This record gives sequence, C-alpha cells and structure tokens, in this order.
Amino acid sequence: MPKMKTHSSLKGRFKITGTGKVKRYKAYKNHLLSGKSGRQKRVLGTNPVMAPGDVRRLKQQLANIK
Repeated sequence: MPKMKTHSSLKGRFKITGTGKVKRYKAYKNHLLSGKSGRQKRVLGTNPVMAPGDVRRLKQQLANIK
C-alpha cells in the first residue's frame, strides 16, 4: 500500500502543541484592518485550541507534521 501523504495546505494553517493539541488561526485578520477596532484585532490575534470534534478529522492529515 502507498503511504498516506500529509495534506500540504494544512502545514501553514495549524500547529500541534507539545501535548498534542491543535492550534488554529482565526479568520478576518488578513486585510481591511484599518476599519476594524483595536479590540477586534487584538482578539483575532490569539490562536485558540481547536474543538475535540474537529481535531479527530485533522489528526490523520496532520500525522506527519511535528
């Protein structure tokens, strides 16, 4: 059987912590930032941990990323 490849686009979108949790980036932080409040930009700058239900789907594709 051929080996399962890592989904390349996921490499830059998610990070795996040392304990195995998956951190994600938030949307709406790329452009048109001058119209957004400082509080909104500050909140969008944080990287939350993904929900456990979503992590199950990603673990197989993120298997080769450290």
